[in-house]
Amino acid sequence: MTDIHVEPLHPASGAKVTSLDLTRDLSEETFSAVHAAWMEHLVIVLPKQAISDDQHIEFSRMFGDLERHHQKIIKSAHAPEIFRVSNVDDTGALMQPDHPTVAQISLAQRWHTDSSYRATPSMGSILHGIEITDDGGETCFSNMYRVYEALPDRLRQKVDGRKMCHDFEHLTKLAPIKPLTDAERASTPPVWQPLSRRHPVTGRVSLYISPIYNEAVEGMATHESLELIAELTEFAERPEFVYIHKWTPHDIVMWDNRCTMHRVTPYDLGTRRVMHRTTVVGDGPVIAA
Repeated sequence: MTDIHVEPLHPASGAKVTSLDLTRDLSEETFSAVHAAWMEHLVIVLPKQAISDDQHIEFSRMFGDLERHHQKIIKSAHAPEIFRVSNVDDTGALMQPDHPTVAQISLAQRWHTDSSYRATPSMGSILHGIEITDDGGETCFSNMYRVYEALPDRLRQKVDGRKMCHDFEHLTKLAPIKPLTDAERASTPPVWQPLSRRHPVTGRVSLYISPIYNEAVEGMATHESLELIAELTEFAERPEFVYIHKWTPHDIVMWDNRCTMHRVTPYDLGTRRVMHRTTVVGDGPVIAA
């Protein structure tokens, strides 16, 4: 038996896992217990983990290969597996609120699922809160299993058997971010993903949307697509589906992108916020339900 302690945080998702030290190697037994907690609770919090980026990467690789982001403005200069969710640049300088990178990071205040625009989307994300904000900056997670299960028949009929387009370049329509280069655009062509997906480990079905990348639904006109996306998003943010994480310094929070959606709450962009994320490569294309 391992000696980790798992404490549920919300009826929908979220659990705190303690008695764990990520500066040390994890035994196979301990890793299995952490993975089991992750699958059960969808989002797990590992508090007080003042680890280096290298240790962050080493821990993350236990779950699979890691993505390297296609944009240099986001990717860490010294560790390409690190996605900088930060208004502080690689030199440690605070970027101005109107900086294009800050504008892009700020889009995380809208609901989304990481890497949904990839043909093989991410399995999960592991975020380290290095410098946090006192006010705002909480991360909200929606349990998309429960969202799908609770959909009224009218919405279920619009979802089942349909696909939705996930396009990274849709971000450029939402904020004044840096335009994509030809290479960035070529590396992330639009993909059509099922609106309902089956989890490869649990077998459960969830709603699969990522609103910051979505504006088209198969078989629907543009205005119908946008109305459905808005309605599904509003439904998914109902309090009974959402765990809100209030950060403390050096929390590690990891979530399963195959059954959750998340967003950050607004915060003062003039206040330093440094979060480093690794993103675990998906275990295959989305399985349609």
